[in-house]
Amino acid sequence: MCGRYASSRRPEDLAATFEIEKYEAPEEEFAPDFNVAPTKEVYAVLDRPLKDADDPRPVRQLRTLKWGLVPSWSKTPEGAARMINARAETVHEKPSYRRAFTSRRCLLPADGYYEWVTAPDERQLEVEGKKKRPRKQPYFVTPADGSVFAMAGLYEFWRDKTLPDEHPLAWWVTCTVITTEAETAPLAVAPEEGPRALADIHPRMPLMLTPDRWDAWLDPARTDVEELRTLLEPPPHGLMRAYPVSTAVSNVRNNGPELLKELDGPEEGTLF
Repeated sequence: MCGRYASSRRPEDLAATFEIEKYEAPEEEFAPDFNVAPTKEVYAVLDRPLKDADDPRPVRQLRTLKWGLVPSWSKTPEGAARMINARAETVHEKPSYRRAFTSRRCLLPADGYYEWVTAPDERQLEVEGKKKRPRKQPYFVTPADGSVFAMAGLYEFWRDKTLPDEHPLAWWVTCTVITTEAETAPLAVAPEEGPRALADIHPRMPLMLTPDRWDAWLDPARTDVEELRTLLEPPPHGLMRAYPVSTAVSNVRNNGPELLKELDGPEEGTLF
């Protein structure tokens, strides 16, 4: 799954990386966020015609969306925090995601994502009620070459009918991260002590799209479900590294570059 990630790149750098045509800086620039959590505003790359423009062609835009998708047909935005992830295997058929999958796809840029280790034996003890929930060791997963981690995402528009049209909060634009099965192949760079593959950390991972798939994924003219599903293939093996970080990241109130600092090994009292 993806429940927390880091996004510290400047908007102008993202604009250059993704060849953004339209970007209007908000009145207050977002500070780098090293602990992005559900319901936060996040940067997203999408191709969409400009509002009120005579030219109907899609324009590559950098926009801010709220993480946690609210389907257009939903009566209320409640439950958005539970819809932060969509499974690649079923995203084309689930009522909450299938319309967005065919017409509203985006990329969510990140430095990488955090995941907490749950060792199989420990988890089984929890299930059987023989052990209290253990203190888990967080890991940061990021491209080994330092490139941007572009997560496949979907976005949706939701109208709050309790507000007038002119109200700034009348329309919500929300998003979700698509996840896939975690890689079982060895990491490009693995910690000396601990997991050797992403699947050792968690059975799911965000679907990272490599640059050769960006244009096809963002193109709103592509609507054929089976063709789009081919874009959901996991990236090549051996692109990622993972390393242990401080358990401070487990508290959403903590936010700073120190959260990305690599530890020599798991913290005392944690798994692995």
